[in-house]
Amino acid sequence: MENHNFRQIKSEIRILGIDDAPFTPRSSEDVLLVGTVFRGGQWLDGVLTTRIKVDGLDATEKIIEMVNRSRHMDQLRVIMLDGLTFGGFNVADITEIFRETGLPVIVVVRRHPDLERIKRALMHRFPDWRLRWAMIKRAGRIHPVEVRDTLYIQTAGVDPEDAAEIVRISTTRSSLPEPLRAAHLIASGVVFGESRGGA
Repeated sequence: MENHNFRQIKSEIRILGIDDAPFTPRSSEDVLLVGTVFRGGQWLDGVLTTRIKVDGLDATEKIIEMVNRSRHMDQLRVIMLDGLTFGGFNVADITEIFRETGLPVIVVVRRHPDLERIKRALMHRFPDWRLRWAMIKRAGRIHPVEVRDTLYIQTAGVDPEDAAEIVRISTTRSSLPEPLRAAHLIASGVVFGESRGGA
């Protein structure tokens, strides 16, 4: 699929921001994923949820299902992920998410990923590490974006310049885009009874 062509990026572009809830590492429990539907970085319009396995291989499938079944689907213009991995090393394949939903995907992280360290961790822990590593590599080049702090993005289905503009539009109240900040706060609040930690 070709990249989505944003002729004009509106300040109220509908973004689905996804983050995971706190979980017990290396456990057999499910992990809550929370998606927040935002108009730019200003208004929260909805909340979506699904569950994945700790260190599983179902994050891609569950995100696709959550998006495609949502009543917000027709209004969404982009999916924003807080990193490539959820619930430990449950890797989201952003090219597959783009292909199956038709929505461009932007991965946002605070620090430049240490890919060699990630690869070593996968090799030591997972017999199927090559599959997980291939999904990480498919996410492509890492681009810096200057907002309040420097953030780093990877993209599927959207030019990095357009993705950077979407990140800037939606970063209104902290150093993270508001859809991801809200998803983090909601996810931790559901698990702990109140939100913990900064987002």
